[in-house]
Amino acid sequence: MNNVIIAIVFALIGLAIGFSLISLKMKASKEAAELALLNAEQDANNRRAQAERQAEELVKTAERESVAFKKEAQLEAKEEARKYREDIEKEFKSERQELKQTESRLAERSANLDRKDDNLTSKEKTLEKKEQSLADKTKHIDEREAQLSELEAQKAAELERVAQMSQDEAREIILTDTRQGLDHEIAGFIKNAELEAKEKSDKMAKDLIVQAMQRISGDYVTEQTVTSIHLPDENMKGRIIGREGRNIRTFESLTGIDVIIDDTPETVILSGFDPIRREIARMTMETLLQDGRIHPARIEELVEKKRLEMEQRIREYGEEAAYEIGAPNLHPDLIKIMGRLHFRSSYGQNVLRHSIEVGKLAGVIAGELGENVALARRAGFLHDVGKALDREVEGSHVEIGMELARKYKEHQVVVNTIASHHGDVEAESVIAVIVAAADALSAARPGARSESMENYIKRLQDLEEIATGFEGIHQAYALQAGREIRVVVKPNIVKDDKITILAHDIRQQIEKNLEYPGNIKVTVVRETRAVDYAK
Repeated sequence: MNNVIIAIVFALIGLAIGFSLISLKMKASKEAAELALLNAEQDANNRRAQAERQAEELVKTAERESVAFKKEAQLEAKEEARKYREDIEKEFKSERQELKQTESRLAERSANLDRKDDNLTSKEKTLEKKEQSLADKTKHIDEREAQLSELEAQKAAELERVAQMSQDEAREIILTDTRQGLDHEIAGFIKNAELEAKEKSDKMAKDLIVQAMQRISGDYVTEQTVTSIHLPDENMKGRIIGREGRNIRTFESLTGIDVIIDDTPETVILSGFDPIRREIARMTMETLLQDGRIHPARIEELVEKKRLEMEQRIREYGEEAAYEIGAPNLHPDLIKIMGRLHFRSSYGQNVLRHSIEVGKLAGVIAGELGENVALARRAGFLHDVGKALDREVEGSHVEIGMELARKYKEHQVVVNTIASHHGDVEAESVIAVIVAAADALSAARPGARSESMENYIKRLQDLEEIATGFEGIHQAYALQAGREIRVVVKPNIVKDDKITILAHDIRQQIEKNLEYPGNIKVTVVRETRAVDYAK
């Protein structure tokens, strides 16, 4: 128990000592804090004084630098002002010099105008004098004419008195005698005029045509409505027909072409009016014969393939033709349309080759005449473009061609050339006339075209009827396939001095009423025979 009390006493004593130490430490830390606070205040005051001194120094330095910068800026401004003043003075000097030169030129022009004015004044005076002189001469001429008229009236009256007939009766007698006496001279005049015209024009025309044709060459084939295909053997006919005719029906329905299998050995005939379809059918048939696999599915596959190949070939034909004619900048659709003409014929003449030939002929003639060669070649090349679509579109090939040319923004000369190359409308340019002439040359040269027998016979009959329609004709004969009409006249009605006039009249009637390629020679024959018999 005593030990516990002693321990408690010692603990209390320890606590008292701890509290004392704590109070001492707190007092010491308070004194240290106060001392640190005093030191901090002193240090802050020192730093503030130092900062104030540095600020004063910076302000002084800035003031010195600002004064120096201000002086430097003033110097630079003065220098720039001096340079600007010098530049302005130079500009003023150059402007003053230009003004002086302008004033001198104006003074010189003014002097020239004064001189011209003086010249015009003198010329006006001269013209006035001439006008006065002409007026005097005109007055004198009028007086002389009046005198002559009076003299002619007196002369006519005297002649009527002497001849005992009126002036109209005398004029009629003179005109009748003159007309009868001049028939021979009129015929001679016509002959001389024709010879003179031929001498001057034939050589030039022949030179132009020969030069144009000399530069053109081409292969021409006669297009037909049927195509013959050679078979490797006779058994292929049965395979083409197929079981119960399936193959041939499929082929005809897909191509639109009739397949004719007759007794001709190792030959099958494709018949159709559309040359493009017929060509697709030919290509398909030849591929089928080479491949050997002939059945509806294979036929359908090949027809579609050959149709695509044909479109490509048509475009290639058009591009080659455009390049050959010198018109590579044609619209792509127009090139494709022109390529279709490779499979079109007119009177047996391939239309694409005909178009190329007309373009080349027109270009040569235009070059000789000094016209636009490129435009003439282009117009000649496109003149029959409507024939590519005339079986699919309503209207003539001239109307279709005009619409195509306008649609693809062709030159107005090309549009008018297409419209006028058959004489449907009037030609508005020299190039249109040139293309019409080139078209006639290409169609009329030997071998270019063929015509049906009916048209040929009708043309000959019309030619003979025109010739026999004149008075005094005994007989007329069409010779040389219609290139010449030979007329035999009755010698007791038509005299020698009338046959030249008759030939001229027949020629005019043929030109007016007939359409024909090339020229027709008109020959009038008059023969008088005297027959007697010695007994």
